[in-house]
Amino acid sequence: MIRVILFIICTLFFLRFSWRSLANPGTHGFYRFFVFEGILLLVLLNHPYWFRDPLSPLHLLSWFLLLVSIVFVIQSILMLKQRGGHAERKDMPENHSFENTVRIVEEGLFRYIRHPMYSSLLFLAWGAFLKHITPLNIGLILLVNALLIIVARVEEQENIRFFGTAYVEYMQRTRMFVPWVL
Repeated sequence: MIRVILFIICTLFFLRFSWRSLANPGTHGFYRFFVFEGILLLVLLNHPYWFRDPLSPLHLLSWFLLLVSIVFVIQSILMLKQRGGHAERKDMPENHSFENTVRIVEEGLFRYIRHPMYSSLLFLAWGAFLKHITPLNIGLILLVNALLIIVARVEEQENIRFFGTAYVEYMQRTRMFVPWVL
């Protein structure tokens, strides 16, 4: 029962955070809402298993991915605030202020990957998934991965419209989620 209540509370928070984007299915924020929901389901479904045999190899890998997720999101937010600049974007009223950068950030993690915040979500999802692998969780992790790719592709199209060829060139120098891999 507590997990159902947590799911409802978190979903209400995600709805509040994504409200403007949910009204426009053509934006990255629309799909990001469903990524949040998928990860929330993975976390809540697997929560009872998080501390069972916490030092097993699979759980150690899970803890590592969860830690990397935290590092990625903190470093990404700091870089966007320090280097990205800010301006209202009339063409993207659904965006939150931290998303409305005026410069392409190429320092820190952004030097290697275009979407470190989505990488953070990817690592969070896999970290939660590895706590307890079931057929349902396999379906959820595959869905979250597909949705993250969709979110990133939609956001890249938005960035190409805003930054032009500079963003296309940046895409050619960087990976989507994982340095040197993906």
